Amino acid sequence: MQKYLIAGLLVAGMVSPAFAAEFYVAQSATTHKCSVTAKKPDGKSMMLISNETFKTKPDAMKAMKGMNECKA
Repeated sequence: MQKYLIAGLLVAGMVSPAFAAEFYVAQSATTHKCSVTAKKPDGKSMMLISNETFKTKPDAMKAMKGMNECKA
């Protein structure tokens, strides 16, 4: 029983990084307003501002404030 528990924990530990959240800075194609999104923009209604991904939403918000495209 104990070896199944250990095996399960090892598998869960290896799979967890695959579920790590990524945040993107995107700009609306119509309003040209920037926002932070967890889903990669499609390039039609939302445009990706930077190829950079961020691990946390606050990091993405901070980067967005410094981008020239988002200052207007």
